[in-house]
Amino acid sequence: MATMEARVPTAEKAPAPLVPQVAEAPHDVVKEKSVISPHPVPTPLEKLDVSKAPPSPPLADSKIPDPPGKRTSLGPTDRDVALAQVEKEKSLSFIKAWEESEKTKVDNKAQKKLADVAAWENTKKAAIEAKLKKLEEELEKKKADYAEKMLNKVALIHKEAQEKKAVVEARRGEEMLKAEELAAKHRATGTVPKKLGFLGF
Repeated sequence: MATMEARVPTAEKAPAPLVPQVAEAPHDVVKEKSVISPHPVPTPLEKLDVSKAPPSPPLADSKIPDPPGKRTSLGPTDRDVALAQVEKEKSLSFIKAWEESEKTKVDNKAQKKLADVAAWENTKKAAIEAKLKKLEEELEKKKADYAEKMLNKVALIHKEAQEKKAVVEARRGEEMLKAEELAAKHRATGTVPKKLGFLGF
């Protein structure tokens, strides 16, 4: 019985620590303490305090303002418009360069044609002037030859005229001598000539 009594008090003393077990009550809390998170778990009141919350990383779709001095990022539509504008300016620049190149080619071609025409004109004019000069030289030579021939003819005519004059003078001298001789004869004989030229008999 003594042993039983001794055991009973020990059995009665065993349920005494039930109060501390109530303090330890939820097993979930004990399990949470065993796993220590790097950040303390905020209480509902701490969740409402925005100033204590760490900054959240930015979302992919949200726009981050560019630092001053840099161009702001463009959206897809703005980027397409900007690219289209760049392509348009590039095309216009290319077209302008092509236009100036074509105009330069046309101008150079026209200048070459004009130079060819001027060279052709100068060649033709030089050929005609050379031909004209040759004709003038030929005409001068022909003129000199013709003048010489005319002078020769004039000299020949003058010579013939002198010869004819000489014949006339000679005949006149002969006839004068003959008249003198006949006159002397008539004087000597005392006869009168039958025919007198000045009297018309």
